[in-house]
Amino acid sequence: MKIRTGTDIIEISRVKESIESTDGKFCERVYTEKEIEYCESKKNQKYQHYAARFAAKEAVFKAISSSLDDKYEISWKDIEIVNDENGRPYINIINSKFKKFEDIDISISHCKDYAIANVVILC
Repeated sequence: MKIRTGTDIIEISRVKESIESTDGKFCERVYTEKEIEYCESKKNQKYQHYAARFAAKEAVFKAISSSLDDKYEISWKDIEIVNDENGRPYINIINSKFKKFEDIDISISHCKDYAIANVVILC
């Protein structure tokens, strides 16, 4: 069994600017419908949640990168960050090619300026 990790941190302002400057096209390209619905429900703090999910997806990419033949074989929407009934985030892998991982754990956090995510994958 192998353990792989990935971590990412991003400025919330960068995600906010990307969303606002592309008139929503950034969201359509990066986030699933469930993720958009969740983030938009957070009203004034929605950009913190968008940024946290962006960081989480980047952390997953970093953790699985050694399993990829080509970095383009996985897309933003192949990874979905959702919450369970208790509000804890978990990763839903949509692309069946990447469901071979035994277990995936995630931790997400954000504050006024930054969002960070850490992912641990058992292969």
